[in-house]
Amino acid sequence: MTPRLLEQFLALAECLHFGRASEQTNVSHSALSRSIRQLEDEVGARLFDRDNRSVTLTQQGRLFEQYARNALAEWNDVRHQLRSDVGELHGEISLYCSVTASHSMLVELLERLRRTHPNIDIKLHTGNPELALSRVQAGDEDFAIAARGPTLPRALSFRPLQSSPLVFIAPKNSSASEIPTNGPPKQAEQWREVPLILAESGLARTRVDNWFKAKKITPRIYAQVSGNEAIVSMVSLGLGVGVVPKIVLDNSSLGDQVKLWNVLPKLEPYHLGLFTQTRRLQNPLVQAFWNLAETAPEN
Repeated sequence: MTPRLLEQFLALAECLHFGRASEQTNVSHSALSRSIRQLEDEVGARLFDRDNRSVTLTQQGRLFEQYARNALAEWNDVRHQLRSDVGELHGEISLYCSVTASHSMLVELLERLRRTHPNIDIKLHTGNPELALSRVQAGDEDFAIAARGPTLPRALSFRPLQSSPLVFIAPKNSSASEIPTNGPPKQAEQWREVPLILAESGLARTRVDNWFKAKKITPRIYAQVSGNEAIVSMVSLGLGVGVVPKIVLDNSSLGDQVKLWNVLPKLEPYHLGLFTQTRRLQNPLVQAFWNLAETAPEN
Protein backbone atom coordinates (compact mmCIF):
# COMPACT_ATOMS: atom_id res chain seq x y z
CA MET A 1 0.00 0.00 0.00
CA THR A 2 2.07 2.90 -1.34
CA PRO A 3 1.45 6.68 -1.27
CA ARG A 4 0.83 6.52 -5.00
CA LEU A 5 -1.96 3.97 -4.54
CA LEU A 6 -3.51 6.13 -1.83
CA GLU A 7 -3.38 9.19 -4.12
CA GLN A 8 -5.13 7.24 -6.86
CA PHE A 9 -7.80 6.03 -4.45
CA LEU A 10 -8.43 9.59 -3.15
CA ALA A 11 -8.66 10.98 -6.68
CA LEU A 12 -11.36 8.45 -7.51
CA ALA A 13 -13.11 8.97 -4.16
CA GLU A 14 -13.32 12.71 -4.88
CA CYS A 15 -14.54 12.73 -8.48
CA LEU A 16 -16.20 9.26 -8.60
CA HIS A 17 -15.25 8.91 -12.26
CA PHE A 18 -12.49 6.60 -13.53
CA GLY A 19 -11.74 8.73 -16.58
CA ARG A 20 -11.25 11.98 -14.66
CA ALA A 21 -9.38 10.25 -11.82
CA SER A 22 -6.98 8.59 -14.27
CA GLU A 23 -6.28 11.99 -15.87
CA GLN A 24 -5.62 13.59 -12.49
CA THR A 25 -3.19 10.86 -11.47
CA ASN A 26 -1.57 10.43 -14.91
CA VAL A 27 -2.33 6.72 -15.24
CA SER A 28 -4.44 4.80 -17.69
CA HIS A 29 -8.00 3.76 -16.93
CA SER A 30 -6.94 0.11 -16.75
CA ALA A 31 -3.99 0.89 -14.45
CA LEU A 32 -6.29 2.79 -12.08
CA SER A 33 -8.72 -0.13 -12.05
CA ARG A 34 -5.87 -2.50 -11.15
CA SER A 35 -4.75 -0.18 -8.34
CA ILE A 36 -8.24 -0.08 -6.83
CA ARG A 37 -8.54 -3.86 -7.03
CA GLN A 38 -5.13 -4.18 -5.37
CA LEU A 39 -6.22 -1.93 -2.50
CA GLU A 40 -9.46 -3.83 -2.09
CA ASP A 41 -7.52 -7.11 -1.96
CA GLU A 42 -5.14 -5.69 0.67
CA VAL A 43 -7.87 -4.34 2.98
CA GLY A 44 -10.16 -7.28 2.35
CA ALA A 45 -13.22 -5.16 1.55
CA ARG A 46 -14.97 -3.58 -1.42
CA LEU A 47 -14.21 0.16 -1.46
CA PHE A 48 -16.33 1.20 -4.45
CA ASP A 49 -19.60 0.07 -6.00
CA ARG A 50 -19.18 0.49 -9.74
CA ASP A 51 -21.08 -0.34 -12.89
CA ASN A 52 -21.19 1.03 -16.43
CA ARG A 53 -22.98 4.19 -15.31
CA SER A 54 -21.72 5.20 -11.88
CA VAL A 55 -19.06 4.89 -9.20
CA THR A 56 -19.91 5.29 -5.50
CA LEU A 57 -18.04 4.77 -2.26
CA THR A 58 -19.16 1.90 -0.08
CA GLN A 59 -19.43 2.31 3.68
CA GLN A 60 -16.04 0.62 3.97
CA GLY A 61 -14.74 2.97 1.29
CA ARG A 62 -15.76 6.03 3.29
CA LEU A 63 -13.92 4.68 6.34
CA PHE A 64 -10.85 3.97 4.24
CA GLU A 65 -11.00 7.45 2.71
CA GLN A 66 -10.38 9.07 6.10
CA TYR A 67 -7.51 6.67 6.78
CA ALA A 68 -6.00 7.41 3.35
CA ARG A 69 -6.13 11.16 3.90
CA ASN A 70 -4.49 10.91 7.31
CA ALA A 71 -1.85 8.42 6.17
CA LEU A 72 -0.94 10.47 3.11
CA ALA A 73 -0.77 13.68 5.16
CA GLU A 74 1.55 12.05 7.70
CA TRP A 75 3.72 10.64 4.91
CA ASN A 76 4.03 14.06 3.29
CA ASP A 77 4.85 15.66 6.64
CA VAL A 78 7.72 13.24 7.24
CA ARG A 79 8.97 13.47 3.67
CA HIS A 80 9.03 17.27 3.69
CA GLN A 81 10.66 17.33 7.13
CA LEU A 82 13.47 15.10 5.88
CA ARG A 83 13.93 17.27 2.79
CA SER A 84 13.93 20.50 4.80
CA ASP A 85 16.74 19.16 6.98
CA VAL A 86 19.04 18.89 3.97
CA GLY A 87 18.13 21.90 1.86
CA GLU A 88 15.49 23.98 0.13
CA LEU A 89 11.78 23.19 0.44
CA HIS A 90 10.11 21.43 -2.49
CA GLY A 91 6.52 20.34 -2.92
CA GLU A 92 2.91 21.44 -3.22
CA ILE A 93 0.32 22.92 -0.89
CA SER A 94 -3.38 23.46 -1.58
CA LEU A 95 -5.51 26.50 -0.81
CA TYR A 96 -9.26 27.18 -1.08
CA CYS A 97 -10.88 30.61 -1.22
CA SER A 98 -13.51 32.68 -2.99
CA VAL A 99 -12.79 34.36 -6.32
CA THR A 100 -12.85 37.72 -4.52
CA ALA A 101 -10.24 36.59 -2.00
CA SER A 102 -8.01 35.27 -4.77
CA HIS A 103 -8.05 38.71 -6.41
CA SER A 104 -7.73 40.85 -3.32
CA MET A 105 -5.48 38.97 -0.89
CA LEU A 106 -3.54 36.28 -2.69
CA VAL A 107 -1.49 38.29 -5.18
CA GLU A 108 0.96 39.72 -2.65
CA LEU A 109 1.04 36.52 -0.61
CA LEU A 110 1.85 34.34 -3.62
CA GLU A 111 4.49 36.80 -4.77
CA ARG A 112 6.19 36.49 -1.37
CA LEU A 113 6.03 32.71 -1.68
CA ARG A 114 7.58 32.79 -5.16
CA ARG A 115 10.47 34.95 -3.97
CA THR A 116 11.12 33.08 -0.72
CA HIS A 117 10.31 29.47 -1.66
CA PRO A 118 10.36 29.19 -5.46
CA ASN A 119 10.05 25.39 -5.36
CA ILE A 120 6.79 25.32 -3.39
CA ASP A 121 3.80 25.14 -5.74
CA ILE A 122 0.25 26.22 -4.91
CA LYS A 123 -2.81 24.25 -5.97
CA LEU A 124 -5.60 26.84 -5.86
CA HIS A 125 -9.32 25.99 -5.69
CA THR A 126 -12.01 28.68 -5.71
CA GLY A 127 -15.66 28.45 -4.74
CA ASN A 128 -18.30 29.29 -2.16
CA PRO A 129 -16.54 30.70 0.96
CA GLU A 130 -19.06 28.94 3.19
CA LEU A 131 -17.38 25.64 2.25
CA ALA A 132 -13.87 26.81 3.13
CA LEU A 133 -13.56 25.60 6.72
CA SER A 134 -15.18 22.24 6.07
CA ARG A 135 -12.67 21.56 3.29
CA VAL A 136 -9.76 22.28 5.64
CA GLN A 137 -11.29 20.23 8.45
CA ALA A 138 -11.85 17.30 6.09
CA GLY A 139 -8.24 17.42 4.95
CA ASP A 140 -9.13 18.35 1.37
CA GLU A 141 -7.06 21.55 1.59
CA ASP A 142 -3.98 22.65 3.50
CA PHE A 143 -5.31 26.21 3.81
CA ALA A 144 -8.44 28.26 3.29
CA ILE A 145 -9.09 31.98 3.32
CA ALA A 146 -12.36 32.73 5.11
CA ALA A 147 -14.02 34.94 7.70
CA ARG A 148 -13.58 34.08 11.34
CA GLY A 149 -16.71 33.68 13.41
CA PRO A 150 -17.10 34.44 17.12
CA THR A 151 -15.28 31.21 18.05
CA LEU A 152 -12.38 29.42 16.40
CA PRO A 153 -13.30 25.88 15.31
CA ARG A 154 -11.58 23.13 17.25
CA ALA A 155 -8.20 21.95 15.91
CA LEU A 156 -7.89 24.91 13.52
CA SER A 157 -5.43 27.80 13.64
CA PHE A 158 -6.23 31.26 12.26
CA ARG A 159 -3.96 34.05 11.04
CA PRO A 160 -5.70 37.36 10.21
CA LEU A 161 -5.02 38.99 6.86
CA GLN A 162 -7.59 41.76 6.44
CA SER A 163 -10.77 43.23 7.88
CA SER A 164 -13.75 44.33 5.81
CA PRO A 165 -16.98 46.10 6.82
CA LEU A 166 -20.23 44.25 6.24
CA VAL A 167 -22.43 46.70 4.33
CA PHE A 168 -25.94 47.17 2.98
CA ILE A 169 -26.03 47.88 -0.77
CA ALA A 170 -28.88 49.16 -2.93
CA PRO A 171 -29.22 49.60 -6.71
CA LYS A 172 -28.36 52.99 -8.15
CA ASN A 173 -31.31 52.64 -10.48
CA SER A 174 -34.41 50.59 -9.82
CA SER A 175 -38.03 50.64 -10.92
CA ALA A 176 -39.12 48.84 -7.75
CA SER A 177 -41.19 51.26 -5.65
CA GLU A 178 -40.37 49.31 -2.46
CA ILE A 179 -36.69 50.33 -2.66
CA PRO A 180 -36.21 53.88 -1.32
CA THR A 181 -34.17 56.10 -3.62
CA ASN A 182 -32.96 58.47 -0.91
CA GLY A 183 -31.30 56.02 1.46
CA PRO A 184 -32.31 53.42 4.02
CA PRO A 185 -35.72 53.54 5.70
CA LYS A 186 -35.98 55.58 8.88
CA GLN A 187 -38.78 53.56 10.46
CA ALA A 188 -38.99 49.84 11.23
CA GLU A 189 -42.31 49.43 9.40
CA GLN A 190 -40.70 50.80 6.22
CA TRP A 191 -37.96 48.14 6.39
CA ARG A 192 -40.64 45.45 6.23
CA GLU A 193 -41.44 46.50 2.65
CA VAL A 194 -37.87 46.44 1.34
CA PRO A 195 -37.04 43.32 -0.75
CA LEU A 196 -33.81 41.80 0.56
CA ILE A 197 -31.28 39.60 -1.21
CA LEU A 198 -29.29 37.66 1.37
CA ALA A 199 -26.86 34.79 1.64
CA GLU A 200 -28.50 31.40 2.21
CA SER A 201 -26.37 30.79 5.30
CA GLY A 202 -23.07 31.64 6.92
CA LEU A 203 -21.60 34.44 8.97
CA ALA A 204 -23.10 37.35 7.00
CA ARG A 205 -26.57 35.83 7.15
CA THR A 206 -26.29 35.28 10.91
CA ARG A 207 -25.24 38.87 11.50
CA VAL A 208 -27.93 40.45 9.35
CA ASP A 209 -30.60 38.18 10.90
CA ASN A 210 -29.47 39.34 14.36
CA TRP A 211 -29.55 42.96 13.20
CA PHE A 212 -33.19 42.71 12.17
CA LYS A 213 -34.06 40.70 15.26
CA ALA A 214 -32.59 43.42 17.50
CA LYS A 215 -34.83 45.96 15.75
CA LYS A 216 -37.83 43.61 16.03
CA ILE A 217 -38.27 43.63 12.28
CA THR A 218 -39.46 40.68 10.22
CA PRO A 219 -37.63 41.33 6.94
CA ARG A 220 -39.08 40.69 3.50
CA ILE A 221 -36.60 38.28 1.89
CA TYR A 222 -36.87 38.41 -1.88
CA ALA A 223 -34.06 35.94 -2.63
CA GLN A 224 -31.52 33.76 -0.85
CA VAL A 225 -28.40 33.02 -2.88
CA SER A 226 -25.07 31.26 -2.61
CA GLY A 227 -22.08 33.57 -2.99
CA ASN A 228 -21.60 37.27 -2.35
CA GLU A 229 -20.84 38.04 -5.99
CA ALA A 230 -24.34 36.83 -6.88
CA ILE A 231 -25.83 39.25 -4.34
CA VAL A 232 -24.02 42.19 -5.95
CA SER A 233 -25.23 41.08 -9.37
CA MET A 234 -28.89 40.84 -8.33
CA VAL A 235 -28.79 44.18 -6.51
CA SER A 236 -27.24 45.85 -9.56
CA LEU A 237 -30.25 44.64 -11.57
CA GLY A 238 -32.55 46.54 -9.23
CA LEU A 239 -34.12 43.46 -7.67
CA GLY A 240 -33.54 44.34 -4.04
CA VAL A 241 -31.17 45.41 -1.28
CA GLY A 242 -28.30 43.16 -0.24
CA VAL A 243 -25.67 42.72 2.45
CA VAL A 244 -22.08 41.84 1.48
CA PRO A 245 -18.53 42.35 2.78
CA LYS A 246 -17.23 45.61 1.30
CA ILE A 247 -14.18 43.79 -0.04
CA VAL A 248 -16.53 41.98 -2.44
CA LEU A 249 -17.93 45.27 -3.67
CA ASP A 250 -14.46 46.77 -4.09
CA ASN A 251 -13.44 43.91 -6.36
CA SER A 252 -16.67 43.61 -8.33
CA SER A 253 -17.05 44.81 -11.92
CA LEU A 254 -20.62 45.80 -10.94
CA GLY A 255 -19.58 47.97 -8.02
CA ASP A 256 -20.39 51.20 -9.88
CA GLN A 257 -24.01 50.07 -10.35
CA VAL A 258 -24.83 49.87 -6.64
CA LYS A 259 -24.59 52.30 -3.74
CA LEU A 260 -23.84 51.94 -0.05
CA TRP A 261 -26.54 52.56 2.51
CA ASN A 262 -25.36 54.18 5.73
CA VAL A 263 -27.31 51.89 8.04
CA LEU A 264 -27.00 52.24 11.82
CA PRO A 265 -25.99 50.50 13.92
CA LYS A 266 -23.31 49.14 11.63
CA LEU A 267 -22.96 45.40 11.20
CA GLU A 268 -19.91 43.75 12.76
CA PRO A 269 -17.07 43.65 10.20
CA TYR A 270 -15.57 40.56 8.61
CA HIS A 271 -12.18 39.47 9.91
CA LEU A 272 -10.67 37.53 7.03
CA GLY A 273 -7.65 35.32 7.31
CA LEU A 274 -5.89 32.05 6.75
CA PHE A 275 -7.12 28.81 8.33
CA THR A 276 -5.25 25.53 8.61
CA GLN A 277 -5.36 22.43 10.77
CA THR A 278 -3.09 23.09 13.76
CA ARG A 279 -1.41 19.72 13.43
CA ARG A 280 -0.56 20.48 9.78
CA LEU A 281 1.78 23.25 10.96
CA GLN A 282 4.31 20.49 11.67
CA ASN A 283 4.67 20.14 7.90
CA PRO A 284 7.56 22.42 6.79
CA LEU A 285 5.73 23.46 3.61
CA VAL A 286 2.60 24.44 5.54
CA GLN A 287 4.69 26.22 8.17
CA ALA A 288 6.60 28.14 5.49
CA PHE A 289 3.44 29.47 3.88
CA TRP A 290 1.90 30.22 7.29
CA ASN A 291 4.94 32.31 8.24
CA LEU A 292 4.62 34.38 5.06
CA ALA A 293 1.02 35.33 5.91
CA GLU A 294 1.94 38.25 8.13
CA THR A 295 -0.86 39.91 10.05
CA ALA A 296 -2.26 42.81 8.01
CA PRO A 297 -3.49 46.03 9.67
CA GLU A 298 -7.25 46.16 10.05
CA ASN A 299 -9.15 48.51 7.76
